[in-house]
Amino acid sequence: MAQMALAWILKDNIVTSVLIGASKPEQILMNLEAMDNIAFSSEELKLIDDNSL
Repeated sequence: MAQMALAWILKDNIVTSVLIGASKPEQILMNLEAMDNIAFSSEELKLIDDNSL
């Protein structure tokens, strides 16, 4: 879920950086994997928007 959130924030190239919190080095490595896929289909974006608060 954290990776998806980071990818969603970076998807539009409007945001140039994201501050993350990590208590272990492994968490930073996992968060970096979000950069592997920052593209969302229109269906995925709709599902995300429909489930937001």
